[in-house]
Amino acid sequence: MEELIKELKRRIVENMKLDIRPDEIAPDAPLFGDGLGLDSIDVLELVVMLDRDYGIKIVNMDEGRKAFASVRSIAGYITKNKTAR
Repeated sequence: MEELIKELKRRIVENMKLDIRPDEIAPDAPLFGDGLGLDSIDVLELVVMLDRDYGIKIVNMDEGRKAFASVRSIAGYITKNKTAR
């Protein structure tokens, strides 16, 4: 799971064109609001990234909200849904 978290941090920084290093993102920090400061447009980028890079589709808004709470929650969601296939 730790390798997946590192990979996700790198992909988030690259895809969102953030001006920080991946290791500056705390795995449990909120991605939106006071945390990393992502917004609703960034949610779409995350949804596309999960589909493109991991073959995971998020279609339920409540499910997506929980999955995108932090980098660790995204990693958990990927792990759970990859094994469920």
